[in-house]
Amino acid sequence: MAINADYAGREYPATAAYSVGREKIREFAAAVGSTHPAHHDVATARGLGYPDLIAPPTFAVIVAQRAEAPFIQDPEAGVDFTRVVHADERFVHHRPIVAGDELVTVLHVDSITQRAGISMVTTRAEIGALAADGSGTVEPVATVTSSLVVRGEDA
Repeated sequence: MAINADYAGREYPATAAYSVGREKIREFAAAVGSTHPAHHDVATARGLGYPDLIAPPTFAVIVAQRAEAPFIQDPEAGVDFTRVVHADERFVHHRPIVAGDELVTVLHVDSITQRAGISMVTTRAEIGALAADGSGTVEPVATVTSSLVVRGEDA
């Protein structure tokens, strides 16, 4: 089954907030081998001018993948995840992700291209932090662009 090309250009509503916790940052940093003390020690992070621990740059993938789930799991979209090969992932950070952030994400399906038995899907997750004052204001934090290759039945 080919990817439903009608999903190209679709924008998904903002996700429920993801609460960034200190232990999640520490666990992720350990998993990716990032030993910078600002990922592990609050005093060091604050000494560098941050309000709390900062996440490694690739931590944004956790939040982006949560936002991609409604698209990937929608049977009408036609994405067979068992046939997916991750082609590319790019991160543009507007500011570091910090422990205590409440992150919301809007997912865009930027393009779907089909040729030679494969589909190439490009998504863009716009991640923002909710303002702590409860105003509903969202501060841009990161943009994660992901390209997936979905192999067809014969590929």
